[in-house]
Parts: sequence; C-alpha cells; structure tokens
Amino acid sequence: MTVLRLDVEYDGAAFAGWAEQPGQRTIEGVLRDALEVVLGQRPEVRVAGRTDSGVHATAQVVSLEVPAGTAAADPQRLQRSLNGLLPDDVSVRGACEAPEGFDARADALSRAYDYRVLVGPPSPVRRERTLRHVGTPLDRAALDACAAATVGQHDFTAFTPTETRHVFFERTVLDCAWREGGENGDELILRIEANAFLRHMVRVLVGTMLEVGRGVRDVDAYVALLDGAARSQAGPTAPPHALTLVAVRYPQ
Repeated sequence: MTVLRLDVEYDGAAFAGWAEQPGQRTIEGVLRDALEVVLGQRPEVRVAGRTDSGVHATAQVVSLEVPAGTAAADPQRLQRSLNGLLPDDVSVRGACEAPEGFDARADALSRAYDYRVLVGPPSPVRRERTLRHVGTPLDRAALDACAAATVGQHDFTAFTPTETRHVFFERTVLDCAWREGGENGDELILRIEANAFLRHMVRVLVGTMLEVGRGVRDVDAYVALLDGAARSQAGPTAPPHALTLVAVRYPQ
C-alpha cells in the first residue's frame, strides 16, 4: 500500500463539521464519497484536526492508504480526479506520497487556528469570516495579556463543554497572540497554536478574552480559569464562522 497526504481547504459554513455523521453533510463524508468513486471502495482517512460545524480550514491535512502501483497512487492524478468530483466548498489543494506509516493525526506536532474579530465598520463581504465587535472599544493591552497567559501547559476544563468525551484536559499552547489585520487594520486576529485542542476550546478562549477586552472581567480572573476551573466560570463560546484552521506542523 502507498500512503498519500492530501492538503485540503474548505468553507465550513454548510457543513456539520469534519466527522462523518449519518444524515449530515460533513467534510469527511463528501471527501470519502469522492474517494469511493475514484478508488472503487470507501477508504478510511485520518485527519489532522476534526473541525466543528461552521469552522473553515485552509490547511487541513488528510492521510490515506491506496493500492501501490495503481493509477490512484499517482498523487497529481488523484488530486485532479477528486477536485472534479468534490463540491465547490471543498478542494484538495495539494497531494503527495507520504513516508510509510504517516498518520495525519498521530504525527502532527501542533495545529494552529486564526479567529478574526472585525473592530471597524460593518463589512458585508467579510461578514461570514469575521465576528463584528460593537460597543466599547476593546482594551488591546488586556487582550494581549490574556493571550500571553494562555501560552504553556494548562488545564483547559473551563474552555470546553461540560458534556464531553475528553478524559484529559491539559493541553500545551505553543503560541498565542493577537495581531492587527484586515483592511486598514480593522481586524484583530488571534493566532493560537497548540499540540492539540479540546472541543470548542479556541472559541471559548476567544469569547472569554473578549469579555476581558470589554471590561466585563479582568485579566487575573481570566488567568485563574487556566487552572481547571469549571466551564460555567468562563465566558461564552464565540461563533464558529470566524475560526479557521490555518496550519498543521509535522516533524521534518
């Protein structure tokens, strides 16, 4: 068997997340549908990060095995075939042969996400990719302090739903920082990279940081949440439409 790596981009707005579910339109589902047509069988795939409903990706990574020596083992040919079958909101942006045993999920060292907050006037063309902040201007210094405190190993119980399949809640955040972006610096973008994420973790972190930025809670109260506080003590879950998986890092 030959192991292939696919680099996949998608607009998550019309999907019920990555993971295949009966009766739901999912990214994994439409990708495996296309692979089944090309390969003549429905292959198992491994994915770097299982994104939630409504979340986008510009750098999702998928691995799968195909029979060696067949047309399907030609990465470029497979890429062209898949893009001819996939819907317009999913694209295979790259395909290559991977080292034997490569696993897109298990071998990933980290994943990185961007969350975009519009702090300027309404932007109709960006309304589906940004969360618009209205009201009191955000305290940038407070946001930066929250982001800096998030780096490191913490217990993120407060930042994931109470009902969960997770058993361990410690994650290591490698980088977390706000930066200006968009047109004329009218967006604040949180880039966060971690070894792994809990379900909804980034969105609850953002929702809670924005409360600090608005003065609803202070930085010290935010920092206290990073020591395994209850979910009820953290802020709201920010909407998914402004969140994008932007990078997955692997060993050289």
